[in-house]
Amino acid sequence: MSLGLPRQLAGILLPLTCLLAFALNGWAGDPVDDFVNPYLTEHKIPGCAIMVRDHGKVFTKGYGKANLECDVDVTPQTLFQSASVGKQFTATAVMLLVEERKLSLDDPVSKHLDVPKTWAGIKVKHLLTHTSGLGDYPDWITYKENYDERELLNMIKKQPLSFKPGERFNYSNLGYVTLGIIIHKVSHELYGDLLQKRVFDRLGMKHTRIISEEDIIANRAAGYVLDKNGAQKNQEWVSPTFNTTADGTLYFTVEDLAKWDEALDAQKLLSPASFEQMWTPFKPENECESRYGFGWFICNLNSGHRLLWHDGRWQGFSAYIARYPDDHVTVVALCNLRDAKTGYIAERIASFYAPALESPAQLKTQTR
Repeated sequence: MSLGLPRQLAGILLPLTCLLAFALNGWAGDPVDDFVNPYLTEHKIPGCAIMVRDHGKVFTKGYGKANLECDVDVTPQTLFQSASVGKQFTATAVMLLVEERKLSLDDPVSKHLDVPKTWAGIKVKHLLTHTSGLGDYPDWITYKENYDERELLNMIKKQPLSFKPGERFNYSNLGYVTLGIIIHKVSHELYGDLLQKRVFDRLGMKHTRIISEEDIIANRAAGYVLDKNGAQKNQEWVSPTFNTTADGTLYFTVEDLAKWDEALDAQKLLSPASFEQMWTPFKPENECESRYGFGWFICNLNSGHRLLWHDGRWQGFSAYIARYPDDHVTVVALCNLRDAKTGYIAERIASFYAPALESPAQLKTQTR
């Protein structure tokens, strides 16, 4: 005699069981939709793409609009600007050249570029860790100037150093712009071209690329800002100069960043020793907002969990990646509103997958 469920009850429970399984392993019915959809509406964010990688399983989804004028939805294939999240790729390019012995972390910048005597103590590692004494773009920059690489470097060289190299942390977009120029000088390839061949193509990141306003690029999101009255407006025009520098000028999708995260877990492209250097803070005693490795902030949360993260804001976009290596969880939030709190969005979503990860988001305000 069978002890199975009555046929009528089984007919009810089986669909419920399938729905529960989908809710636990996908997006339907889980807290992500319930959080993201009203959050976008409340904060006037046109659209966001979300990626979660949980113990190797990848979930991606688009929310809202990639383009308001054309009424185009965000999908996992939508391209967003990287802003400063792109710095980790610049750091990877540097480490590829270091492993090939074309560059050393202890090389003075003056070995590769014609720089002022005041830069004598600045080494490549100082540029990577924002400890060079260089700062951000000067106030007079409008981002509409169209410099060539030589003119860009001349502008950087005119900026005074704010402290002795290695002395302390000061977030520096100019340091990463300088790294891009060094990469070009050493490899004879523009940093974006080197990344395309050595990183993106190798990892199957089919859509990630350097920004171009000239090229026709499928699935490119439009960037937006809010004016003083809270109305959505198109981003302002930026010259090609400031969309090709190595401080964060890439397009990528959440699907490509899932491949990137998988490569980081597997430690592809670089040796374990190189990754260890990238993920070790130059100043271990610093707080989360200034414990910086090479292209990554490194934070030990109050809960005892480790967080590798980076954010970025630029030209109508906001991006954030949060990696919790001890918990095997990574969350990416890409939004097409400059002031979107993508750090809060990503860390809130991480807490849905592992409640112990809930923590105040590292919400920063760098230009990139």
